[in-house]
Amino acid sequence: MGLFRKKRKPQYVEEILEFEGQAPQEPRKEERQGIAAEYCQQILDASKYLEEAKREYQLVTEYLLDTQRIEQISEKDMAEIRDTAQSIVMLHQSREAYQNKEKTISDAQYAQMEQLEEEMPEIINRLKSNEAYQSVVKRDMQYLEGEKGEWQIYLESMEREVQVLHKLLYGLVGGAAAAIAAILALHMAFEFDLGMAVMLASLVLGGIGALMALRMQNDRIGIKRAGANINRAIVLLNKVKFKYVNITNAVDYACERYHVKNAYELNYIWEQYLEAVKEMERYQRANDDLEFFSGRLSRQLHKYGLYDAKIWTHQSHALVDKKEMVEVKHALLVRRQNMRARMERQVADIQAAKTEIAKLVKDAPGNEKIKDILESVDQVCRMAVED
Repeated sequence: MGLFRKKRKPQYVEEILEFEGQAPQEPRKEERQGIAAEYCQQILDASKYLEEAKREYQLVTEYLLDTQRIEQISEKDMAEIRDTAQSIVMLHQSREAYQNKEKTISDAQYAQMEQLEEEMPEIINRLKSNEAYQSVVKRDMQYLEGEKGEWQIYLESMEREVQVLHKLLYGLVGGAAAAIAAILALHMAFEFDLGMAVMLASLVLGGIGALMALRMQNDRIGIKRAGANINRAIVLLNKVKFKYVNITNAVDYACERYHVKNAYELNYIWEQYLEAVKEMERYQRANDDLEFFSGRLSRQLHKYGLYDAKIWTHQSHALVDKKEMVEVKHALLVRRQNMRARMERQVADIQAAKTEIAKLVKDAPGNEKIKDILESVDQVCRMAVED
């Protein structure tokens, strides 16, 4: 069965057991030389980093000495330097305010205004005029629509009145005929003398009929006048609508072209553009003034033998405020302390590598090549560890 079959050890386990069973061997001569070369390379790398740290350390030291030289300047000369530095501080603040200011118009709007800078005032005035004319035409159109509606109502009322008067007149004629027939019947039946009554009734009915006929005549005249006024209003309305369509198209085209809703918005963008141009001009003047005062400050400080007079144009606030100068000195001291710690670490790494190389030489006496390698870096090491 497979359960009782002898299992073979994995090959890597056999290799480990074989390796553990062997006695440790000393590195060969070539291996020692290779290890020594690696340590030498470490020393060279550490020496390079140490040199960089020493240069930066010296630079920071010079900056600290500059702060001391500045503190030794007389108060009279320092007052002039402080005035120049104060101007630089204010100019920097002005530049930062411009750079941090939120834009009121987009870059595309700015570019469009810049492209049409000479034409834009006329464009704005024309759009304002067109919008005003559009409003006038719209009011005329509304007025004509109202007048047309009033005449339409008047026409309909006249037509209804004529219809009613027609019916009443027919009713009056029928009533008069019935009354005359009744009177004649009474006269024939009872032989009453009704001449006066007939005359009176005829006069009354005739008068009423005449009034109704006159009113109908006036209504027909009113209907004709209303129809004429309606037609006149329609003609005028069509003309006004044509004007309104044309002026509206002109306004809409201008708004679409300049990406605005009305002349007010276009004028606002134009005003913001002019303000942005002024801000840009002030910014350019601030740059020119900053260059001028920076040059003056450098010349003023250069007289006192500073290592780097130009750097104070970027930290002019320290020349104005003593507290800021203390902060600058503190930052330099911390930076120099860090550089010293870095240099000490590099020196320790070099010494450790030298120790390892020395062990290789001690364990393998007569290995002249390792000694030559060690001696070749001794001079570099001595130069590197010097402070």
